[in-house]
Amino acid sequence: MSPNASPTVSSSTRTIRIGSRKSQLALVQTYWVQEQLQKAFPDRTFEVHTMSTQGDKILDVALAKIGDKGLFTKELEVGMQSHEIDFAVHSLKDLPTNLPEGLMLGVVTEREDPADALVVHEKHKDKQIDTLPEGAVIGTSSLRRLAQLRHHFPHLTFKDIRGNLNTRLAKLDAGEYDAIILAVAGLRRLGMGDRIHQVLPAEVSLHAVGQGALGIECRTDDTEVLSLIQAIEHVPTRDRTLAERAFLRSLEGGCQVPIGVNTQLDGDTLTLTGIVASVDGTKFVKDTVIGSVSTAEKLGTELAQRLRQQGAQEILEEIFQAVQRG
Repeated sequence: MSPNASPTVSSSTRTIRIGSRKSQLALVQTYWVQEQLQKAFPDRTFEVHTMSTQGDKILDVALAKIGDKGLFTKELEVGMQSHEIDFAVHSLKDLPTNLPEGLMLGVVTEREDPADALVVHEKHKDKQIDTLPEGAVIGTSSLRRLAQLRHHFPHLTFKDIRGNLNTRLAKLDAGEYDAIILAVAGLRRLGMGDRIHQVLPAEVSLHAVGQGALGIECRTDDTEVLSLIQAIEHVPTRDRTLAERAFLRSLEGGCQVPIGVNTQLDGDTLTLTGIVASVDGTKFVKDTVIGSVSTAEKLGTELAQRLRQQGAQEILEEIFQAVQRG
């Protein structure tokens, strides 16, 4: 139990309602949070309430073309504001960096490996990302992955892919794609770690901001919930993702902008690397900042400023204009 959880909180009779998306991965993550809190507070009741978000309903359009930063969070946030649920469990990479008034990022849980994974069709099981044949079709719904892979492997062909994890894997196995790119964390959490053919190194694909971590969003004035959820906070992950989110916020980029990061924590020293790339991969700016973990958010802002000076602003403006043109 967290030292922040007071005896008066743990003995309350209030039932805590946890909000979750209905997807398989979201539910696995939410039930894990429920289980951890139930262990920490065995005398409390935690209930899971599910909701469908806009991102769950629109499966036939590329995410970049929908353009809403709150695609996977808005309905859950409305549920918190109307007191239908008390907090929501998100994949942190889906949670916008600017939250609605009255809501906050309460805690961040321990991170699974945030890297991207190459999953291949059976016929390419002897290949790695850099040895796939020219013209091989790679499925990804992420502009971040697309931009970086186009930059490093211009000889490959890229095709959008939507749907849940099982749907994407089925399309791959049916031969619609030669390989697809997925998050290591999602595959492992769903017990599909054996499908990971290659973990892509940071030199090839910097991961999404917050990838691999869970973010617990709650009402700012709900001191009882804030006290309870402290039991599952992972401070090193929190510090790393604070830097990443500050970087993204400073660049005003949503999840569907080619922005990638990598953070390393060595004692009290935080190293943050970030990239901004054009969708076609031809324009690419990258830099690294190093400093005290106590200044995590400041480091993120500093890195954003550095990349702006190197041309990131022009790249982002081009992308926004292209999206607006449809």
